[in-house]
Amino acid sequence: MSGESKTARRTAGRPRKLSTAILETDRNHHLTGPFEPQTPLGPLTPDRPNPPPFPTKQAPVHGLLAWAIKPSSALKVLCIPIVLFYNWELVARYVSTPIPNPFGHFFLISGYVQNSKPDDPRYSKSWWDLAFLAYYIVFFSFLRQSIAVKLAHPVARYFGLRKEAKIDRFGEQAYALVYFAIAGAWGYRVMSQLPTFWYKTEHFWLDYPQWAITPELKCYYLMQWAYWWQQFLVLVLGLEKPRKDYWELVAHHFVTIWLIFWGYVFNMTWLGMAVYMSMDIPDAFLALSKLLNYIQYTRAKVVAFVVFMGVWTYFRHYINLRIIWSVVFEPALAPKSARRLAISEGLFLPQYLELAIAASLSLLQILNVFWYYLMWKILIKAVFTREVDDDRSDDEGDDEEPLKKE
Repeated sequence: MSGESKTARRTAGRPRKLSTAILETDRNHHLTGPFEPQTPLGPLTPDRPNPPPFPTKQAPVHGLLAWAIKPSSALKVLCIPIVLFYNWELVARYVSTPIPNPFGHFFLISGYVQNSKPDDPRYSKSWWDLAFLAYYIVFFSFLRQSIAVKLAHPVARYFGLRKEAKIDRFGEQAYALVYFAIAGAWGYRVMSQLPTFWYKTEHFWLDYPQWAITPELKCYYLMQWAYWWQQFLVLVLGLEKPRKDYWELVAHHFVTIWLIFWGYVFNMTWLGMAVYMSMDIPDAFLALSKLLNYIQYTRAKVVAFVVFMGVWTYFRHYINLRIIWSVVFEPALAPKSARRLAISEGLFLPQYLELAIAASLSLLQILNVFWYYLMWKILIKAVFTREVDDDRSDDEGDDEEPLKKE
């Protein structure tokens, strides 16, 4: 038996070691991969006559989940409560004793506080919030597929992208840019109406509990929750090609959903929306940087990435650490009568829950620090190297040689 065969047999059963050096150049990593240099456009692009037609593969899903990948199916599901709502309204006018319309709860917020002022309406939690969440999970599936596939794919081809994997990734980032830009701007507007603006963390506790909230804050909070549930379903159902940092993303989405749940159910919505803001704004800049890299706007992508690094540093580290510090040290500012567990009174602030929230936020921060380290590697590489390597995904193997900038 040859020495090479013996070596292969000895190493066949060993688990492959994963190092940050591998992740830094891993083209399937959700963060670092898109910043690996792409195939140059224009005269430097290798000729490929008669490119093959684009395949139209979709992840196999059960028929009941067709709405998750087909915009037309999602639109049908979204129309059902609306049609039933207006049918009910038409029929109800002929009934002597009007019965409240149940179908509006699917797409309109519920839980109006009856004794709130007409000029300052307030809303509390309601079991109908679950119907609202379900409806907008379908809505975000419709929006994601419509933007990523119907709008972004033609744009990607216009800019010269030819490989299906890159076109799909371009579509995902286009949707992310649209969503996070709108969510970040909306979050800024909502926070500007609260005492917590700009991250005055003491008001998380001075005004606890926040069980009766403004309608806009409730709508914003629940729609964000629906978005993250939809993103989580995309991962666990395999609706897009898995990345090599799949479990990192699953952990991130799970902890995010868990924190959203705690913030809403335990009447800490001001704290929850502050965390939303710290995530959405930098993610919009991240998506923009990725898009510019995919279409090889070299100078623009470097500038966008440098700006993104500054925004990420401020929100994902400085602001997040301020929030964690507040959760650990500032709950003492809450009224003494509120620092206990009394479900009937809407109080969920015993010390062990404070520590659990701090632990969950710290887990998110650990992921942020890990990604931050990788991003600095990318930035240093972008600033100090001039080599442009042909990008490869696992399913995009060619034999093109690395190219140099002229």
